[in-house]
Amino acid sequence: MNDKPYYEQDQATMLRSWVLGQMLRGAGYAAIVVLGIGLTLWVIHLVGLLLPEESKQAPSPYSYLIEAPATVAKV
Repeated sequence: MNDKPYYEQDQATMLRSWVLGQMLRGAGYAAIVVLGIGLTLWVIHLVGLLLPEESKQAPSPYSYLIEAPATVAKV
């Protein structure tokens, strides 16, 4: 290591320190986004646990699309 104070370092060392700081800042932002998404999914899961059992046993709304006959309109 160099014994000089931070403000007396050469430009290469200062640039390395700046780059490291920028990478750590970006990693911090990414961690906040990932934790925010995880927290949102966790809250949605908790709300789902509060719903009554009957609401979880409803038929899929997409089943009508599968059972409906395909009709083609002639122009």
